[in-house]
Amino acid sequence: MKLICIGRNYQKHIKELDNEKPTEPVIFLKPDSAILPKKHPFYIPSFSNEIHYEVELLVKINRLGKHIAPKFAHKYYDEIGLGIDFTARDIQKELKQKGLPWEKAKAFDGSAVISDEFITKSSFKDLNNISFSLAKNNVLVQQGNTENMLWEIDELIVYISTFMTLKIGDIIFTGTPSGVGRVAPDDVLVGKIEGELFFEIKIK
Repeated sequence: MKLICIGRNYQKHIKELDNEKPTEPVIFLKPDSAILPKKHPFYIPSFSNEIHYEVELLVKINRLGKHIAPKFAHKYYDEIGLGIDFTARDIQKELKQKGLPWEKAKAFDGSAVISDEFITKSSFKDLNNISFSLAKNNVLVQQGNTENMLWEIDELIVYISTFMTLKIGDIIFTGTPSGVGRVAPDDVLVGKIEGELFFEIKIK
């Protein structure tokens, strides 16, 4: 499986990091070794002094697809989950300044939280109006809604499949809303979709 991540898909997040608004989706990958094992805490790596949380809605691919037509994109996923794209922001800033790839900042071990639970997309009245949130130590820090995405889920599937084959089990991280911030030891992160708990992560 591969983890396909979308950057800069929420306008306010683009603004908070002082990034340029893209004209097409920004894609980067995380390896399967980036997945945080179930029920494990997240250990802040020694190589970074600024690990940021980024809560994201997840889409699990359910069939093989390449060059997917827009009218068929909805057939390639049935389930929605929630996750975190942990980012070594200090390293990312340095790499971006040098025009280098982001992998060291994005693809390190444990950098991808994937909720144990995925729920069927039919549970939602409108896939373009799904609210999700992240709380740190019982304080709401991120609140997003898919209605604010620059590119909707189906559009992302079409775009990604233009460049790489989507396989069963692949997971798309659809982008993070504003409110990203630093984690510290003993923090507790709680992620919810429509008010329902999807994960709780302890920081070590």
